[in-house]
Amino acid sequence: MDIDEILLECEDKMDKAVEHLHSELKGLRTGRATPALVEFVKIDYYGSMTDLRAMANITVPEPTQLLIKPFDKGSVQDIVKGLQAAGLGLNPMAEGGAIRLNLPPLSGERRQQLANAAKQEGETAKVAIRNIRRDANKHIDQLEKDKNAAVTEDQAKAAKDEVQNLLKRHENKTEEMVAAKQKEILEV
Repeated sequence: MDIDEILLECEDKMDKAVEHLHSELKGLRTGRATPALVEFVKIDYYGSMTDLRAMANITVPEPTQLLIKPFDKGSVQDIVKGLQAAGLGLNPMAEGGAIRLNLPPLSGERRQQLANAAKQEGETAKVAIRNIRRDANKHIDQLEKDKNAAVTEDQAKAAKDEVQNLLKRHENKTEEMVAAKQKEILEV
C-alpha cells in the first residue's frame, strides 16, 4: 500500500461516515411527515427482518400523515407490530390494505430532545472520522518505517497533513449538517 492508496481509502471512509450521518439525520422527525422516518424500520416478515421500504409503498398524503401500502396485503398486521415495536411514538392504524400514521405536533420539550439526538449523531460521526484519521496515520507511520517502501520523512509529514485536512473538511461538513437539522427541528 502506498501513500496515495492510504489517502484515497481514508477519504472514501470519511465520505461514508458523513453519508451514514446524513441517513441517520433523515430519520429524525422535524414536524413534517417524510417516508425517511419509517423506511428503515425492521419488520419480521416470514421469519426474516426486512426494511419497511422493501415491503411497502410509503407516501405522504398530508403534511402530518404517512400512508403505508404493503405489496402483500397479508403483511399489514406484521407491519403494524413492527412499527409499534420500533419505538417511534406513533400509533399505526390499519385500514383495509393500508396503514396510516398520524404524526402529532411536536412539543417544545420533544423538539429539544430531537435536536440533542441530532447533535449526538454528529458527535458519533466525528468520532468515526477521527478513528479513520488515526488508522491512516498509523499506516503512514508503518510505510515510513518500512525500508522497502522508500517513503521519506517529508513525504510522510505531507501525507499526515493531507489526512488532517481531510479530517477538518469532513468535520466541518458534519457540523453544517447537524446545525441545519437542529434548525429544521427547532422551527415551529
